Amino acid sequence: MEKTIFLEVFGESPVNRILDFLIVNEEFDYSMSDIAKLSGIGYSTLKLMWNKLEKNRIVRQTRIVGKAKMYKLDLENPLVKDFKKFYWSITTKTIEERELLKH
Repeated sequence: MEKTIFLEVFGESPVNRILDFLIVNEEFDYSMSDIAKLSGIGYSTLKLMWNKLEKNRIVRQTRIVGKAKMYKLDLENPLVKDFKKFYWSITTKTIEERELLKH
């Protein structure tokens, strides 16, 4: 799995990996087990922080498929909107700086 610029800059803590995955894949919803697997953290680690992510409206449940609850970023939350801008700003500025260093 290739690291995103966000993870290069801020480290690969479990919460950073979750946020990184959800921002890059914001147009889709995922089960908790898929979020854990695809963000590269253990399911039990995800469970430890999940209630806080839901309580703070970072993620929201979108639907239920069979027995699986599906989640995605809560893009209506102003904090999530600001974090998303911050995330993409860091990515853009880092890419621009790297391009300047090449020349």
